Amino acid sequence: MREFTLIRARSPEQAVQALATYPEARLMAGGTTLYDLMKLGVERPPAIVDINAIEELRAFDTSGARELVFGSLARMSDVAADPRLVKDYPALSESLWRAASQQLRNMASLGGNVLQRTRCAYFRGGEPFACNKRLPGSGCAALDGIDRGHALLGTSPSCIATYPGDFAVALVAFDAVLDVLGPNGVRSIPVEALHRLPGDRPDLETTLAPGEIITRIRVPVTPLGRASTYHKIRDRESYAFALSSAAVALTMDGKRVAQARIALGGVATKPWRARLAAQGLAGRELTIETALAAGFAAFADARAGHHNAFRIELGARTVADALMIAAQRTSI
Repeated sequence: MREFTLIRARSPEQAVQALATYPEARLMAGGTTLYDLMKLGVERPPAIVDINAIEELRAFDTSGARELVFGSLARMSDVAADPRLVKDYPALSESLWRAASQQLRNMASLGGNVLQRTRCAYFRGGEPFACNKRLPGSGCAALDGIDRGHALLGTSPSCIATYPGDFAVALVAFDAVLDVLGPNGVRSIPVEALHRLPGDRPDLETTLAPGEIITRIRVPVTPLGRASTYHKIRDRESYAFALSSAAVALTMDGKRVAQARIALGGVATKPWRARLAAQGLAGRELTIETALAAGFAAFADARAGHHNAFRIELGARTVADALMIAAQRTSI
């Protein structure tokens, strides 16, 4: 048994104060990632700050004319079932429904889901496997190991671990923003800027400053939401992480693409926005051929390892299929 201090925060300010008092503390919301990593010995925090009593972080509101607002403690299953998301932003709803199991979705928070850590087996396995994310400077066992599920985009000689989440990929496609609170007050961060590329310090995973907590997630209202989808390919139908996924949103001018958004999941070290691939579709008629060309364009910078090269074509076809699904929704 490992002893730790438990603090129950009643407000965001109390949570920030607790993190200042215990700099190595971890926040606990649903606990669906933290418990797992503590049992594995990857996380060994001296203190845990339980934020579940902060009611103001549970609320979410999708009725706004300018933005959708989600408290960081809102549960995945509650948000996924929201009628406006299901109708007007299916990519957001689907990214939540297609994650984890129903039991986990009932517990997991949006903020915790966005911050979940990699499923890399070398990171989670502990010694004797080297992992720069777990122990900086120790090396990366995945580089010469089994890398079937590892990243193709955004990698470095220090780390090829894949970001495992789904919701953040859809948020990136919709230019979502996080509001955070810390010792220096409130600031906002684009979701796309939250996760760092590994570089030579893969242990530094986000751009959150010490002591900061996510309080809200804001998504701009956009007509792109209606014709959108989150398409996820995995080894089994449920409770599995993506081999490749794509969050896609479109507006159409007849049979031609007026505007497109493409974000990739399961294939990169962070949620990956494929801007050039989306821009290449503008003004073109959307056919399976142009959709597939956009898919391969999204993977133009992909770097395969020993066992994951098949996921380049799989990823390109995932994007193409997502585009065709989204296009069908323009007439709904």
